[in-house]
Amino acid sequence: MNFNCIIKTGLVAVAAMVSLSSFSQDLIARQAPIDKKLKTVDSLALQKQIRAEQSEYPALSLYPNWNNQYAHAYGNAIIPDTYTIDLTGFCMPTPSTKITSPFGPRWRRMHNGLDLKVNIGDTIVAAFDGKVRIVKYERRGYGKYVVIRHDNGLETVYGHLSKQLVEENQLVKAGEVIGLGGNTGRSTGSHLHFETRFLGQAINPAEIIDFENGVPHQDTYVFHNVKINGRRSNIYTSSSDRLVYHRVKSGDTLGKIARIYGTSVNELCRLNGLKSTSVLRIGQSIRCSAGAVTSAKAETSKPAASASVKQTVKTTVAADAAAVASINQTSDAGRQEATPVYHRVKSGDTLGAIAAKYGTTVSKLCELNGITKTTILKLGRSLRCS
Repeated sequence: MNFNCIIKTGLVAVAAMVSLSSFSQDLIARQAPIDKKLKTVDSLALQKQIRAEQSEYPALSLYPNWNNQYAHAYGNAIIPDTYTIDLTGFCMPTPSTKITSPFGPRWRRMHNGLDLKVNIGDTIVAAFDGKVRIVKYERRGYGKYVVIRHDNGLETVYGHLSKQLVEENQLVKAGEVIGLGGNTGRSTGSHLHFETRFLGQAINPAEIIDFENGVPHQDTYVFHNVKINGRRSNIYTSSSDRLVYHRVKSGDTLGKIARIYGTSVNELCRLNGLKSTSVLRIGQSIRCSAGAVTSAKAETSKPAASASVKQTVKTTVAADAAAVASINQTSDAGRQEATPVYHRVKSGDTLGAIAAKYGTTVSKLCELNGITKTTILKLGRSLRCS
């Protein structure tokens, strides 16, 4: 009798455990969609929060502060060695695409942007989505100008406006009117002074934008931090002919600069129209290389007697990632890369046809442009071919 009771009790317990297990599995199965929905809600909330933070402070991960007072105030910003900048969504800031003054040294000082032809009253628009950081007036500089920080990490400067039509901390979209063309400030005629900067580092806008056609050269641009001998330097490069310049700082002399770049004082004087006794101004731009054509001539006219002086200079050309190279610079070998050649995709173009036209291969085109052989070419896109 007792034995039968024990068996019955055991069977009841087993049945209860099986039932509980089934109930638990059923409960878990019912809970799974709920958990998924909660995760989706959390994810959407997080995305909404991230978007709100990005709109409040564009490129927050790059810039440590938001300053409405000074155009070039970046606090303790850390400049990465490389950074990929998204150029999709670009809008030409002016009605005209004509460049009246390029980026580079001008009148013995650095022109950190380029000038675009505009008439007084022409509409000026934002180049990318972003947030207006500065709306101010400089009598001896930009005149009436606007600075916009963009989500892609760039800051753009629009100078010599006749009228500013935005306010500080205002969100703007690419193509939105921000001002009118003018001739205010240090200007000798109506034009737009346009700058592209990354963490305060001036980038030649023509390296990023094909102004003739009013579109970016590529969908992305890779910024490279320039370093010499393992430390950040105050040099910059001219994109058109790969010239190297040095920004004069306290304590610099022509002899010191010549030693840094493996050249001579006489050569520096020749390139910059100086005398060996010339006094250097802090911030002055000193050209330190003769460029590809001039260097080639110098190489044929001078024997290799000066080959004993070697200076390894690691420079970064801001044109794109493929143009970056370590240049072993000697006084008799100043060879530098030729200017990159681009092709504008038109109807009927294929990678094979473009490769044949420029005497290269499809694989090389893919490597230079970060694409694959199956990539669909968009009309108007710029492809680097050399």
